[in-house]
Amino acid sequence: MKFLIADDHELFLQGLEFILHKEYPKAEIVSANNYNGIFEILQTQNDFDLIITDLAMPGTNWLEALKKIHTLCLDTPVIIISAVFDREIFQKTFDIGVSGYVSKSFPNSVIVGAINLVLAGGMYIPPEVLKMDIQKVPEPMHELISETDTSKASSASSNNTKLTPRQLDVLRCLAEGLSNKQIAYQLGLSEGTVKIHITLLMRALEVSNRVMAVKEANKRGLLSDKK
Repeated sequence: MKFLIADDHELFLQGLEFILHKEYPKAEIVSANNYNGIFEILQTQNDFDLIITDLAMPGTNWLEALKKIHTLCLDTPVIIISAVFDREIFQKTFDIGVSGYVSKSFPNSVIVGAINLVLAGGMYIPPEVLKMDIQKVPEPMHELISETDTSKASSASSNNTKLTPRQLDVLRCLAEGLSNKQIAYQLGLSEGTVKIHITLLMRALEVSNRVMAVKEANKRGLLSDKK
């Protein structure tokens, strides 16, 4: 296991490194204290299992920096750990392809849980998003918020697995072997939104990856009536 972590506050950076060493004793941890440091590291190393970075660090715009990180390490998941939360910022980071957004105020157990979830192929959605009044959320996120209300979801199998219509659409695309980018194009969504749908879908099916999701869906009869 190999992590790249970055934060411009040395104390928090050291604390995060301590948490990771405790959870993953054999892990290799490489650290930086700004985005330029991340870029320099990624020029020579691109074999990280996870990148964990602060959002606002001096010297570089966070939006452009995250886009560059995604370009340099396309297949490496990224988690933002920040003291700042804004719904529009959250949406932009997930549209770029970030896999988790965690508040620095969260206890260590939550941070570790988010890291484990992302390493398992899922996404961590902050509670602030799940509790938002849907009328105050940017339109691209409306469907995601409503999906957390299981009373509005449809029962789609004999096991009473509750999936929304959009989750079923994504599930069918997964069964066809489509990539996130292909699913996004076919359903008219951003890649970040697709990743969130897949996370909610895997949570509903109680699986940890997309292959298992398709197998479990077939087992529950969710794909027997494709449209």
